[in-house]
Amino acid sequence: MSHHADLDVVRKRVLEKKKNYQEYNFGPVKDDAIKTFFDLAQEYETLENLFRVCVSVIKEFFDLESRLYLTCSGLGCLEYVCSSEEGVKPERTPAPEGINLANAAYALDDSWVIPVRGNRLLVDRLPFFAKEQVIGMLEIYPASHLTDGDKFFFEKYANRLGYALHNKIIMLQNIQHIHFINSLVGDIEHNVIIPNISLSLYLRHVKKKVEALHDLVEHPPEAVQHCPEFVAAVRGLTLGIEEDCHNFEKQYRGVSLFLESLFRPSHFQKGHLVLRKRRCNVRSEIIQPQLELYLPKLQERQIEIDESLGGVPEEDFTLMVDKGLISQVYANLFSNAVKYTRPSPQGRKYISYGRRLLPDFFGTGKDGVRFNVFSSGPPIPEQDRALIFEEGYRGHNTDNEVGTGRGLFFIRNVIETHGGQVGVDITPEGNDFYFVLPVFSDQEAMAASLPEHQVR
Repeated sequence: MSHHADLDVVRKRVLEKKKNYQEYNFGPVKDDAIKTFFDLAQEYETLENLFRVCVSVIKEFFDLESRLYLTCSGLGCLEYVCSSEEGVKPERTPAPEGINLANAAYALDDSWVIPVRGNRLLVDRLPFFAKEQVIGMLEIYPASHLTDGDKFFFEKYANRLGYALHNKIIMLQNIQHIHFINSLVGDIEHNVIIPNISLSLYLRHVKKKVEALHDLVEHPPEAVQHCPEFVAAVRGLTLGIEEDCHNFEKQYRGVSLFLESLFRPSHFQKGHLVLRKRRCNVRSEIIQPQLELYLPKLQERQIEIDESLGGVPEEDFTLMVDKGLISQVYANLFSNAVKYTRPSPQGRKYISYGRRLLPDFFGTGKDGVRFNVFSSGPPIPEQDRALIFEEGYRGHNTDNEVGTGRGLFFIRNVIETHGGQVGVDITPEGNDFYFVLPVFSDQEAMAASLPEHQVR
């Protein structure tokens, strides 16, 4: 739908509302009551004051008493929260007998009880179950002199109240979530990231012990020199421990890099990815370490690797990237390659990765570098191509491989935060996922590497 069509839809809805209010013809007092409620609902920040506004408007404009009841966590359970006579209840109590959750207004003795409905589009975000959007009931009394017009007005008033309450509840809930997330990030930094750094100390200790074992094997004590089988066994164990230590170090560095870049406090404080850019040799510092981690899985599935980078020297480009986040981009691409690579029409099962310069890609004098990871196999169905980078979307050719649909969305988010673009090209041999990053001039690169407060 075009932007003009979107505007037409909203304008049509505005005209419908305009016509409705002309038909309602509430009169100046009721119109002022609605406007007063909306003004004060925005003015007061707490939920309790919104309760007070609700009952006070009814009292001051119409000299009627009212009580407000809201649903609690249980189905059909109503709590008495506020009245025009007593104010906000300090402790919630069950609604009195006769006040029930209902989808239509009803009379009770000398009261008129009206359903308070929430926002239909946001009802699933409430912290409680709302049957048919009803989040509470509004009791107005005495009702003996209410006309049909009065009852109709108060039903509309209750609808406005419901939307305001719903939005306020969700806003406060979101604020609580943000506080919790910020607290959780602090805990992660304190209890995960910092202790993880200490693992590097243990790794150094293990390396020193491996060196001591090597020295012991090369210069065995006189007591065991006559026993070559023992020396050979120790040598084999030493080499095995050294290999394990090397693999552990690779995994440790990868996990540490991901922890730092994903759980960076600034992400959560700003509400979006915050980049820490620096000059980076993409092949040696990013691609190769990630490829080494996925190499055993690729070999296990008998997937060949074409490691060429298009024959273009790495130092030709000045690339300023967030090493941790771009590393995770390649981790996701290689992970997908492991899962989805299939034989090409020629029977070859392989992946390749490369890079080439795209002059003026981002405008005149603004070059880009296109990085790609290609995997052989059937082409991605046409209906999936425009959607595969959307959050949670999984294509029709996943072959029952386990996945969440977040990997390509994460890639898109990271690359677009870098000012780049993502895409996929379909070839007769398979599917070529790519991203394009901007090339900075030396001056731009230097500015990008400065702390934020120094950039002007």
